[in-house]
Amino acid sequence: DAGVLIVAQRVSTIRDADTIVVLDDGHIEGVGSHDQLLATCPTYAEIVASQFKAEEAAA
Repeated sequence: DAGVLIVAQRVSTIRDADTIVVLDDGHIEGVGSHDQLLATCPTYAEIVASQFKAEEAAA
């Protein structure tokens, strides 16, 4: 077994990862899958919303 650590700012890069860790100012804000974090982590939900709004505006 092997693990891969990906550091990303774009949700599209990590949305299919088994486990996502959300950091804010050096503190862990949430850990889980994309769907779990959308339901339980306001910081992650805010990031997702802002990125998808920006993508829609660019289209």
